[in-house]
Amino acid sequence: MNDNGETLLKFPTDFPIKIMGEKREAFVRTMIELVQRHAPDFQADTLEMRASGSGKYLSLTFTIRATSKAQLDDLYREITAHPWVSMAL
Repeated sequence: MNDNGETLLKFPTDFPIKIMGEKREAFVRTMIELVQRHAPDFQADTLEMRASGSGKYLSLTFTIRATSKAQLDDLYREITAHPWVSMAL
């Protein structure tokens, strides 16, 4: 963001979002559904997954076609409010 609170991104743009949380049965499916509410054109087969060394945590990287700052703000608000999410970048 610049000093005026405006984003430096040019929309539309491909934008990676990383979501980390404890590995659990419905984590991946739930996060896909959450992301697709805000980015309906996201293709689940492009999702990148990586388990932690211990296998307890899972990192998911979604690359969406972002269309606006408001879309990204709404998506991040919902992601970070979810109780299964430890961190989102």
